[in-house]
Amino acid sequence: MINIQNYVRPQSLEEAYQLNQKRQNRIIGGMLWLKMSSLSVHTAIDLCDLGLDRIEENQEQFSIGAMATLRQIEQHEGLNRYSGGKIAAAVKDIVGVQFRNLATVGGSIWGRFGFSDVLTIFLSMDSYVELYKGGILPLEQFASQKADRDILLRLIVKKTPGRFTYRAMRNQRGDFPVLACAVSRLNGEYRAVAGARPGKALLLRDEKKLLSDGITEASAQAFADSFAELVPTGSNLRGSAAYRTHLIRVLCTRNLLELGGNDDHGNQA
Repeated sequence: MINIQNYVRPQSLEEAYQLNQKRQNRIIGGMLWLKMSSLSVHTAIDLCDLGLDRIEENQEQFSIGAMATLRQIEQHEGLNRYSGGKIAAAVKDIVGVQFRNLATVGGSIWGRFGFSDVLTIFLSMDSYVELYKGGILPLEQFASQKADRDILLRLIVKKTPGRFTYRAMRNQRGDFPVLACAVSRLNGEYRAVAGARPGKALLLRDEKKLLSDGITEASAQAFADSFAELVPTGSNLRGSAAYRTHLIRVLCTRNLLELGGNDDHGNQA
């Protein structure tokens, strides 16, 4: 249970930033994961008046405000046209529509949650975050850092030419994923991301050039085997480390075959 003493809606980013420097204060988003915490908050900082709930698109990129909801990115025509529907596929099983109408992109990205489908899919893209004080950083770099008292303003996704695939294994629909996997080809570079390992999503590239001659069943399996060997996994109530390593091989192989046009499994794990 969370105990909140004061609630504030700052009228400027600087006001929000100054309030957030006090350790007992906390920025709130959709309040869906935070409310499940057991902590006392002196001042809850709501960014809803700062215009961070919009998704803007131009010829070069998408700019997704931190207060935009998961439902907004699920339904955004431009994002799903660019990703081939994979952004919608990545978030469609996150609890339910009511939940996704409240959960924010900023909350998912800032939290760097191990179970995050959102972090997993966007790490496979040419993505960046914009921080109020820290400026613009690659999402990969941001994900590896510890949380501080800065404010996440938006997620930036460059329209780098590419193709994307996404699969997740869940014990039942609406549950946290046992393992999530995204694979992409960006300007000829292959990226593979494993999330819910159960640690936060991890991005690796084809540094061994296993896919340099294209995607075949053999090269896809070789890359997936190498990926599984490099990604640390752990056990929890949803699955064992060994099972997750097995899922990495299976989901990565299927994602690659889909990229190569050789997949007969559709979008199911």
